[in-house]
Amino acid sequence: MRSPRVLVVDDEADLRELLELTLVKMGLDVDSAATVAEARALLARHPYQLVLTDMRLPDGLGLELVREVAATYKNTPIAVVTAFGSADNAVVALKAGAFDYIAKPVALDQLRLLVRSALRVHDAAPGARAVDVDDVDGPLKGGSAVMVALRAQIARLARSMAPIAIHGESGSGKELAAREIHARSPRAGQPFIAVNCGAIPEALMEAEFFGYRKGAFTGAADDRDGFFQAASGGTLLLDEVADLPLAMQVKLLRAIQERRVRKIGATSEEPVDVRLISATHKNLARCVEQGAFRQDLFYRLNVIELAVPSLRERQGDLPALTDAILERLGGQHKAALAPGVLEALAGYRFPGNVRELENILERALAFANDGVIEVADLGLKSGLSGAASDDAAPAAPSSAAAASSSSPAPGALPANLPDYLSAIERDIIVRALAQTQFNRTQAAQLLGISFRQLRYQMQKLNIQEPEA
Repeated sequence: MRSPRVLVVDDEADLRELLELTLVKMGLDVDSAATVAEARALLARHPYQLVLTDMRLPDGLGLELVREVAATYKNTPIAVVTAFGSADNAVVALKAGAFDYIAKPVALDQLRLLVRSALRVHDAAPGARAVDVDDVDGPLKGGSAVMVALRAQIARLARSMAPIAIHGESGSGKELAAREIHARSPRAGQPFIAVNCGAIPEALMEAEFFGYRKGAFTGAADDRDGFFQAASGGTLLLDEVADLPLAMQVKLLRAIQERRVRKIGATSEEPVDVRLISATHKNLARCVEQGAFRQDLFYRLNVIELAVPSLRERQGDLPALTDAILERLGGQHKAALAPGVLEALAGYRFPGNVRELENILERALAFANDGVIEVADLGLKSGLSGAASDDAAPAAPSSAAAASSSSPAPGALPANLPDYLSAIERDIIVRALAQTQFNRTQAAQLLGISFRQLRYQMQKLNIQEPEA
């Protein structure tokens, strides 16, 4: 069986020789070129499983080669070698179609990891299970135009190592999209680790992400791997990445740039090979403007954007989604829908998206008589029905107005105590969030509660950050 063939393009003879020797020791056949013209000639004559090119060449830029290979040799991954600290060049190359990058001075262990990943991509390409954009019954259900476009994007992104930033409203299915990218990639057989960045106490973040050595701190009874080590060879999803504190953002940026992590208490770093996907319902660019998110980290994570549509943008998928959810909840005894139920659902705005649809149907199933769900069983919230909007979830109705409308006359008792107290609590939380420009950490401090308590109350009262 013929060994995989790699093309190395670099005008520095010493570096080219180092790369050739390393690749030959890995059992690969290697051709080399010193210019863009030589590389083009070799590409025309031989099929390659990987192209590795410098960014600056005597007769042009490696970026030109990246675009040509991405367009003409679609099953051939191309990686770039960038100068130390040239993060912007690496991001540009990834956006142009590069599979991955490595920085000078070249670390041979990272080079080997890159090559192995690239060869997996090439080997998987001919027989890879492609994403069927018309697969309305797949994990990403729905035949609407936005869902067909989403599945097509996932098909293109699954083969790359470029970081992906998924954005969409809460409950729209960002993690499901991330899992699909992983499942369709050559890393599918490796771990997929999803991390909710907003659920980890700040004091524990470094230990959770990078691990620790035995005895590194009180309670560290054994060595423990972090999320990066657990996801090595696979995919790491940073969910709600906008909730990371600034101090942790600095450490995360270094881990992404160096592709190495150091456990707490360790004296040396260890290489990690992970595909990074981040997700958030917030506007990360706006977080950068407000100083809540580092600009350099934003550029490293936001190489490729993937937008997950809200349920309001795909209401034609409601019947398929409802049917699938009821089948999962009811098993062999799937509930039936009474006349008017789908119409009632179609007229609801679903601020919580697909996750809210699941909750509504699960509750309705508990109240349904003889396995038939009626409109009354849905318990749809008043004030959220009506024509669906293509805009992002609208700002919540004025909490003060809600509170005043349910307020009893002076001296009288409220007609509904839970609703009355919820309206007051909602008004106070919304005012605190408005005062802090929706900085939840500062709002929690203003209210004298923990960040986690505030997040729970926001979910319970359906308080969402307004879109710009």
